[in-house]
Amino acid sequence: MTFNIITLGCKVNQYESQLMYEYLCDAGFVPSDENIADITVINSCTVTHTSDSKNRKVINRTRRENPDSIIVLTGCMPQAFSTDTELFRDCDIVLGNVSRKKLVPSIKKFMIDKVQIIDIAEHKNGEEFEEMRVNKFLERTRAFVKIEDGCNRFCSYCIIPYARGRVRSKSIDDLREEARVLSQKGYKEIVLVGINLSAYGQDINATLSDAVECVCGVDGIERVRLSSLEPELMTEDVLLRLAAQPKFCPHFHLSLQSGCTDTLKRMHRHYTADEYAEIVSNIRRIFDNPSITTDIMVGFAGETEEEFKVSLDFSDYISFAKVHVFSYSRRKGTLADKMPDQVNPLTKSERSKIMIEHTENKRREFLLSQVGRVEEVLFETKNRNGFYEGYTKNYTPVYTKSDTDIIGEIISVKITEAKDDYCMATL
Repeated sequence: MTFNIITLGCKVNQYESQLMYEYLCDAGFVPSDENIADITVINSCTVTHTSDSKNRKVINRTRRENPDSIIVLTGCMPQAFSTDTELFRDCDIVLGNVSRKKLVPSIKKFMIDKVQIIDIAEHKNGEEFEEMRVNKFLERTRAFVKIEDGCNRFCSYCIIPYARGRVRSKSIDDLREEARVLSQKGYKEIVLVGINLSAYGQDINATLSDAVECVCGVDGIERVRLSSLEPELMTEDVLLRLAAQPKFCPHFHLSLQSGCTDTLKRMHRHYTADEYAEIVSNIRRIFDNPSITTDIMVGFAGETEEEFKVSLDFSDYISFAKVHVFSYSRRKGTLADKMPDQVNPLTKSERSKIMIEHTENKRREFLLSQVGRVEEVLFETKNRNGFYEGYTKNYTPVYTKSDTDIIGEIISVKITEAKDDYCMATL
């Protein structure tokens, strides 16, 4: 029987989809070369209301276009809304984030009984990190490794702690072994990912710096990168330890959400705008040519025009290399959903456009600042225009021409020109 996996959401979901891919292959199922398959696994995201809408559209389209497929829904949406069975109407198997290892047994049981299976166990305090190890990744040059799950923060707008449980971490020994296997498979860059990556190790007497040092010590791994980070845990001591690792990539995606301290307080974030700015200042002082990227939310409950202006000015002041701008989305079950003074959709849209315009201007300034530099690039793909594409250590996208195949190679280039969202370079 053939299968497809549709992944929605974050890098953690991408890692977990790869894990399920290996589970299915080990059980004798075969990846489909087409959109149609005997089994379709939908690994869902529920970070925003828009994510839920996308989940439902994917489920409906899959059932419509592939009516005989066994549809498996897993991921954060069923875990967060386990009692809303209407969401699962067109799904044959529904598994929560605690039940991933039941994927193959559930499929085999459904093939016999033809009765819908819903298996969504609750997260419990003290639960351990799910034992998981990916042996390969669908990308040729970069592999994600999940080292942390869960979040203890309970930001007022966020449903994820309910979908992912409390902080729990992969052991250093397991991390070292997974990195070693990936190195033997030819991967040169590892990206460490987690739900609240900065909190890695809080449950096992370790730190994120320990994890980075562990992977940097694996022969064959030439780059170690971090995914999205909560900023307040990136202390000067942590930054100094990271900077001591030559393989570490100085790209910091520090989740901001708002540049206004009053808004941050209502969000239940754990830092002020001034504290965030100090962290960014430390990064730029300690690292050579780092990039700072972020997420900014507009239109949060109670956000006034003045608060938005403060956030806008703060984003200009920090001068991010790249920003993901999005409008606040009410989430049932969160504190923010019940807050007064909800911002109307038209105002959110207007603020989003303004913030995007400002941050895109700063993006262009950052790319221009890279022109003339000599940087190492890990080349990953070749586009249809014949350019090889890759990323510098600070995650600047680079295009170049080459007479030989350089995919998978780390090569020094000179950056010659800045385009709208990437740089041109010569070898």
